[in-house]
Amino acid sequence: MNTRGTASDGWDGHPMEGPPAALVLVDAQGHIAGWGGRADSLLGYSAVEAVGRKVAELLSPDLLRPPGGQDWQGVLPIRRRDGRRVDFAASARAVHRGEGGYEWSLSAGKHLLLAPGFEDQVLADWVLNRSPVALTVYDHDLRCLRQNAAMRQLSGVADEDRIGRGLEAVLSGPDVVACEARMRRVLESGRPEIDFLIEGRTVADPDHDHVFSVSMSPIWRCDGQVLGVCTTVMDITEQHRSRERLALLNEASTYIGSTLDITRTAQELIELAVPRLADFATVDLLEGLLSGEEPAPGPVADSAVLRRVAHRSVLDGAPESVVRVGDVDVYPATSPPGRCLATGKSILNRRMDAVVSRWMAEDPVRAARTSTYGIRSWLQVPVIARGTTLGVALFGRWRSDEPFEEDDLTLAEELVARAAVCLDNARRFTRERTAALALQRSLLPQRLPDLSAVEAASRYFPAEPRLGVGGDWFDVIPLSGARVALVVGDVVGHGFQAAAAMGRLRTAVRTLADVDVAPDELLTQLDDLVIRLSDEPETQDDMGGTGVAGATCLYAVYDPVSGRCSIARAGHPAPLVVRPDGTSGFMDLPAGPLLGLGGMPFETVEVDLPEGGLIAFYTDGLIESRDRAIDAGMDMLSCALTAPADSLEDLCDRAVRALLPERPEDDAALLLVRPLRLDAAEVVSWDLPADPVVVARVRADAARQLESWGLTEASFVTELVVSELVTNAIRYGAEPIRLRLIRDRTLICEVSDGSSTAPHLRRARVFDEGGRGLLLVAQLTDRWGSRQHDRGKTIWCEQTLPGD
Repeated sequence: MNTRGTASDGWDGHPMEGPPAALVLVDAQGHIAGWGGRADSLLGYSAVEAVGRKVAELLSPDLLRPPGGQDWQGVLPIRRRDGRRVDFAASARAVHRGEGGYEWSLSAGKHLLLAPGFEDQVLADWVLNRSPVALTVYDHDLRCLRQNAAMRQLSGVADEDRIGRGLEAVLSGPDVVACEARMRRVLESGRPEIDFLIEGRTVADPDHDHVFSVSMSPIWRCDGQVLGVCTTVMDITEQHRSRERLALLNEASTYIGSTLDITRTAQELIELAVPRLADFATVDLLEGLLSGEEPAPGPVADSAVLRRVAHRSVLDGAPESVVRVGDVDVYPATSPPGRCLATGKSILNRRMDAVVSRWMAEDPVRAARTSTYGIRSWLQVPVIARGTTLGVALFGRWRSDEPFEEDDLTLAEELVARAAVCLDNARRFTRERTAALALQRSLLPQRLPDLSAVEAASRYFPAEPRLGVGGDWFDVIPLSGARVALVVGDVVGHGFQAAAAMGRLRTAVRTLADVDVAPDELLTQLDDLVIRLSDEPETQDDMGGTGVAGATCLYAVYDPVSGRCSIARAGHPAPLVVRPDGTSGFMDLPAGPLLGLGGMPFETVEVDLPEGGLIAFYTDGLIESRDRAIDAGMDMLSCALTAPADSLEDLCDRAVRALLPERPEDDAALLLVRPLRLDAAEVVSWDLPADPVVVARVRADAARQLESWGLTEASFVTELVVSELVTNAIRYGAEPIRLRLIRDRTLICEVSDGSSTAPHLRRARVFDEGGRGLLLVAQLTDRWGSRQHDRGKTIWCEQTLPGD
């Protein structure tokens, strides 16, 4: 027997960590003189049996004396009492006692080596009886040849019921066929299949699904033929479910709350939960939440009336639900959802217990649905954000006979908690957006006026909610002389600042329109206003920006008597004109600078509008988008408006459908106007000399005209108004002087002269001989005013028609 070691001249201690496992003292004659440490347990002999016997007979002749007679350490083969030969890590040192001898230290620690011929037996014993990895050997027909103790424990099937049978003897479920197919592939290809997952139930635990990690490798014969396949199996159910829960939570952190829409956020929650957690799920929220109302803090008391915002099922159409999305569901205080809302705590119903049965007894419709689809287990989780209960989420399970467990409840609570914060954020956004939209819509025309000059229709669409409200606006403003002002504009930016700036500009436009200034002059005044608004400290936002960064505007005045339109624009898209013959084109107008730049002029252009045609005023949000150029949008608008339609309303809807996506990137406004002409019989005029003697004649002519129109009842007031206005024009004005009467929705009287001096209404003193004319006109008519033009001015007044 060979020894393997090294000599040491000055051995000063054990080479192994910790105390020695066994101490054997051998005298000079080769007898065992001492037996200590763990020698009895390690070598199998007691001290009584060992002391005095020859070491060569009992253990090994190499223990008598180390090679070379010096202190020594190395590895020695030792024979145990049971006959096994084991390589021990050993060390020896000389003991100077009598004739001398050696003290041996033996260890079977981490340096233990199996003796030749014994390896196979030890390995086989370890694999079959002590290995924690479940192992099975199958033959070429996939019948079990051998299984180890770990597999017997895992499967719950003894050898007598397992040997000679296939995989179905220990596993049930849909993955059995796929697993057997893999084993055949290993047998055919000779290549292993490593670390794949199968799911099923075992005899040891037939009530629960388990997940197993399986590896397969072929068993080769010496001649290279594959005899069978060896499978190793580990039950990783808990690890797998933990990974699934973690993956679901990670996905929820990015998936839930992708928008600031309450309904979409609730839908995202149940899309994650079904079918990965439950077979059926619902989200019901308090009614006021959908409009952004602030719910009362704390739990919900009494019977809760909630609105269904989302539900989902593994079946199409969610037939398990007793209400549709958008409808109201009522949960009594004694029901599990009602208790959940009242206490703010989740409830787990593993089975159809007494509480659930009582709830179903009170709600026959819900009981019938539950029975039809076999819902066996429920989770009720309150939707709570920032200490306020917003609603309740319900999860049901019926496909599997495994009920919900505490881990499922914890996962559901985590998902609902993340969704609750997103729902509350969406609610707050809804409240702010609702307020902003209410502000914006209150600043827009609630309805367009009914005028003889034009037929009009409009549409306004706000941008996608995340962008906030914008500053687009339009208006139709009645003017004197049956004329009408048409306005469309767009404030740069979004948010409350843009909406507020739009309201101020629209008010300014209406005010300037009442003064009857020319379009270019009106835009100049607006330009100054925008500059002032940008410089005012109260318009600065929190980030240091200005409330009005700029705006575009188009202003047009149409006269139905002449059919002419005066129009100017400030950086706004040109209107589209559709002619009566169906052809179309965009007006060729000077673009003008944006409002707010200052120092640049605007230009008014006069065009003739054909009767029966169509004019489209719009903002750039209608024709421009991220995926479409302006030119393409203008072509699409032209195509949409040139096709035949029954009304302007239909044309508006068609244009919106053609150009706007479901979630527009910018606010869009559209104003369609069909210009009309007044019948020549409704307008009469007289050119007058600057001679007071014509006053009586023109008064009589006016009375005769009213009689021909059937307006005799208005003759007295009209004669007085004509007399006063013509007299003032002769006395204070200049030629040419002209009187015009228009019968429209009101009776309009206009006197024009060549002087640009504006009249002023004043109260005459007792002894004044004049100053009462305009006061009488103001008192006797509904409206009056004056407007400047390039040939002088016009004083006008309106009376309600008799019978109106």
